Amino acid sequence: MPVWDDLVGQEKVSAQLAAAARDADALVTATTDHTPPPEASRMTHAWLFTGPPGSGRSTAARAFAAALQCVSPDRALGGVPGCGFCDGCHTSLVGTHADVEIVRTDLLSIGVKETRDLVRRAQMSPATGRWQVIVLEDADRLTEGAGNVLLKAVEEPAPRTVWLLCAPSIEDVLPTIRSRCRLLTLRTPPVDAVADILVRRDGIEPDIAAAAARATQGHIGRARRLATDPNARARRAAVLKLPLRIDDIGGCLKAAQELIDTASEDAKQLAEEVDVKETDDMKAALGAAQGGRMPRGTAGIMKELEDRQKRRRTRTQRDSLDLALIDLTGFYRDVLALQLGSRLAIANMDAEDVLERLARGSSPETTLRRIEAIAACREALDRNVAPLLAVEAMTMALRAG
Repeated sequence: MPVWDDLVGQEKVSAQLAAAARDADALVTATTDHTPPPEASRMTHAWLFTGPPGSGRSTAARAFAAALQCVSPDRALGGVPGCGFCDGCHTSLVGTHADVEIVRTDLLSIGVKETRDLVRRAQMSPATGRWQVIVLEDADRLTEGAGNVLLKAVEEPAPRTVWLLCAPSIEDVLPTIRSRCRLLTLRTPPVDAVADILVRRDGIEPDIAAAAARATQGHIGRARRLATDPNARARRAAVLKLPLRIDDIGGCLKAAQELIDTASEDAKQLAEEVDVKETDDMKAALGAAQGGRMPRGTAGIMKELEDRQKRRRTRTQRDSLDLALIDLTGFYRDVLALQLGSRLAIANMDAEDVLERLARGSSPETTLRRIEAIAACREALDRNVAPLLAVEAMTMALRAG
């Protein structure tokens, strides 16, 4: 199965990447065979993948990385790189290829130190593959200093190094960096295409897959989680009941606290799964004695690990809270659609009776103000406003309409 099959609803982007991969293969072949390189090439050293959440930015970058490392013999017969079966494709996709560095962060930002490490790696020649590929899945989380460090590497790359940066939009990346990258914009996949891939690849029942795809409006990762995780469905159902529980000030404050508590519980569950093992592995690597006593001089390392874990819990909590706010936005969008006389794009069909009740009891102008209140809450959270204060302000605004 070609690597491009993972890009759901992105036919135009797939075609562009396949053409670039073919030209990249010709460039490497020309270098090794000492033949003249192609006069015009669609391959370049830096790419920027943008698109809304769930559009498959990182999937597209990984697929392109695999195609660049493809060693299928069919290439010599005119086949497009990216077969999906050869060793180069397989190891790139699963993240074990020696010359494909996939960088994602579970923290709030990517700092200067981590970026300098990437830049040093980018200067090396490929060890076993055809290209040295750096996939930066969270380019929007680069600090200003880290972006300036990256700029030099993107501006003057090594001959066989390719940077693949992913961000929600071009505005999330420094202008000096995005001006040196080839831009690829992905779109939100069609709901039917997402439901189809859930059925074909995950073995999910068609009715469940269709409901999950419709509820998440084409976000592949969230749709898969919603279709396979009962806890995710329960949390979403609880969020969609919030509009009915804010009739008074006490209800607003209680609903806000419950949203925060749910996000905190998600962060805690992830910490229990990851932090304990990470701490044990670090202690073992540092040579902890039986009983947990650490050697001298290791306290700073353990403190650094604890700080990292704390930052990761903060991001997890914010991500979980943001997901709840996205679901809430979708709920009020459905209310607005009913108020305007449209039923074609209703995402939350399982809550249709509640949607109709709210649609009859308010005006489109009121619903728009409520959607703006949710957007303002998300923006406040991005500016590091205390989560409880931001959510309480939002629930009060929802009540006021």
